[in-house]
Amino acid sequence: MSKFIKSTIILLIGGLITKVIGMFIRIIMSRKLGPEGMGIYSLMMPTFSLLIALSQFGFPISISKLISEKKRNNFKLMLSVIPISFFINLVLIIFMFIFSKPISIYLLHENRCFLGLLCMGITLPFISTSSILRGYYFGKEQMVPHVLSNVIEDIARMLLLYFGIPYFLCQGIDKCMAFMILTNVISESISIIVLLLFLPKKIDLSNISLEFDKHNMRDLIRIGSSSTGSRLIGNIGYFLEPIILTSLLLYSGYSKDYIVSEYGIINGFVMPILLLPSFFTSAISHALLPNISYAYSNGMVKVVKKKLKQSILISLLVGIPATIIFLVFPDKLLLFIYNTDNGIDYVKFLALPFILHYIQAPISASLQAMGKMNNLLMGTILGIIVKLLTLSIFSLVHIKLYGLIISIVCSITFTTLYDYYNLRKYIK
Repeated sequence: MSKFIKSTIILLIGGLITKVIGMFIRIIMSRKLGPEGMGIYSLMMPTFSLLIALSQFGFPISISKLISEKKRNNFKLMLSVIPISFFINLVLIIFMFIFSKPISIYLLHENRCFLGLLCMGITLPFISTSSILRGYYFGKEQMVPHVLSNVIEDIARMLLLYFGIPYFLCQGIDKCMAFMILTNVISESISIIVLLLFLPKKIDLSNISLEFDKHNMRDLIRIGSSSTGSRLIGNIGYFLEPIILTSLLLYSGYSKDYIVSEYGIINGFVMPILLLPSFFTSAISHALLPNISYAYSNGMVKVVKKKLKQSILISLLVGIPATIIFLVFPDKLLLFIYNTDNGIDYVKFLALPFILHYIQAPISASLQAMGKMNNLLMGTILGIIVKLLTLSIFSLVHIKLYGLIISIVCSITFTTLYDYYNLRKYIK
């Protein structure tokens, strides 16, 4: 069995395990916090995602790529990124200590987010360090450390949340939010320890230092900045979503408590259920990516079409039965997973459009395999613009949070069709 196939199988198994654990984490949170608590947590998450993207600056991907080339001292390459990573994290920590209060009050319109936002900065160095170590192992095609650290990290976080949320809820919802963010410090620290245990036992440290290496840093920043562009733009759009939503709905006359509760239902209950099939479609797409890349680079357009059709068919074989279940049994599904019937109408509304989301994975993976990153980046930018514009318009027409639901549908539809149009342009 080739190293690539072994790596793919390990990643699929590890991804499935972490997906299951992640679902249990979501169940624990939703059952113990309720719609209001999930709403406050959901308001904070876009800010957290943006901070993580900024703190990493694409270094995990760039380290992985440069190490895979096998032309440099791997350990020195990994260490050379630490000074700039430390500086970026320090700037973000100071930023959050200064601006957490204004963000919570003036942008999110929810002062109970303040402590959680304040604690986000503290977690960033731990998240960045574990991500850099994972990039090192990806470059060396060692998937076991990555998978094992992820599984142990998720188990640790699940246990912390299970025992910690009830205690801290008694201290106040704001303190509970801070605790939930700070669990990342412990879980990421455990992950770092696991990853360090897999480092080579014999490393010559005599010629290795933390001094600034211009050559390594130039390449790391060049690759990292280009690869992180799409992700960063996506996170900026995600960051703006709750700000626009809460501001316009408050202006339209809806109460803050209603907005927080419904936003929690959508992001805490509805979206995780609808995104469950995405794990399988994404895994299938990534498994087919090298085949499409090889075929396209060698002018084998018929093979590209065949692989693309296969991946879309498999995605539909997963997505269509899931959609039928979402349409017919949304109440039973919500009760079984989250012990609630909140969000039934939202699930029914989004179920059919999400079929496009399931086939978007193989389409975007094919564009990536063909080296058409600019098209993917443009699709991301335009999709975010469509989403934010429709969110702004429909949040003012007094249809409650269906403005957000409609904006999600418009974004998925536009992005999928745009990527499909570009794909046909290259392989017709």
